Amino acid sequence: MSLFPYSLARPFLFSLDPETAHELTMDSLARLQGTALECAFGSAAVSDPIELAGLRFPNRVGLAAGLDKNARCIDGLGAMGFGFVEVGTVTPKPQPGNPRPRMFRLPQANALINRLGFNNEGLDAFVANVRRSSFRSKGRILGLNIGKNAATPIEDATSDYLVGLEGVYPHADYVTVNISSPNTKNLRALQGDEALDGLLGAIAARREELARTHGRRVPIFVKIAPDLDQAQVDVIAATLRRHRMDGVVATNTTIARDAVKGLPHADETGGLSGAPVLAASNRVIGQLRAALGPSFPIIGVGGILSADDAVSKIRAGADVVQIYTGLVYRGPTLVRQAAQAIRRLRA
Repeated sequence: MSLFPYSLARPFLFSLDPETAHELTMDSLARLQGTALECAFGSAAVSDPIELAGLRFPNRVGLAAGLDKNARCIDGLGAMGFGFVEVGTVTPKPQPGNPRPRMFRLPQANALINRLGFNNEGLDAFVANVRRSSFRSKGRILGLNIGKNAATPIEDATSDYLVGLEGVYPHADYVTVNISSPNTKNLRALQGDEALDGLLGAIAARREELARTHGRRVPIFVKIAPDLDQAQVDVIAATLRRHRMDGVVATNTTIARDAVKGLPHADETGGLSGAPVLAASNRVIGQLRAALGPSFPIIGVGGILSADDAVSKIRAGADVVQIYTGLVYRGPTLVRQAAQAIRRLRA
């Protein structure tokens, strides 16, 4: 268990602007990872292995993309007991994202709103950071999440995803194609029938080329939104199967505000994460499981603030889960609690 309780750090961090607190935390992790001081936040990983998409996940709790966009803190985050870590979203070229302020806490709802907009240092810096990490050498799973630059017209989005795929492919255990952030203009249009078919067809073809070049077939997951109806989920499920995608990440943040109506910052533009997205995420997971059958890999993410929340995702149909906002509100102990609860569920 970590030596420094998060309950002592949280009041200080919550006294800061959310993005300032985030940057301070990531800078601290970057400095402390790999040192003796890692024990301040580290925890032994719960052993609960599962085979998924040809990969052996040491346990069923992972870190969601978005926390470490530049892959600076893979080892530090991994030390918290995650069985797998996903970093990014990375775009081919560096970009600053949207203007500040662009992160907002809604503590009454255990939620965040962000409109960061894929702010990152670009593919070259991202890959260099990935190569410096030792996480994969310890037998744990690393996912690399790719997106498109804001300046790239939506009709040319495929080219950005292909550049990203080629860049991260040699360094990833799996690659996630992010088409569901609400903070890049028109990005979610890629979830539509024809657009998704074209994008995933191109990605599947390039993956086969890369598999021949590198001598291994890296699994590809697609990350989708919670703001989808049954018909849209069915189309996505059919398209994933048609192009032999290896899994789906369900879900990203929501643009719905019903659950936080009237709260401070509730009307801010951006994606809402945390407790209010749990039910919508679980609904989509259940619909995907029904459409895709029992063996298609599903990573469940959205609204995990407790061990029971994590278990609810497995019961909804997810194979493994990811945490982000819960880490902000509950701290690293949530990772172990969730992993233990899921292991008990399977006992």
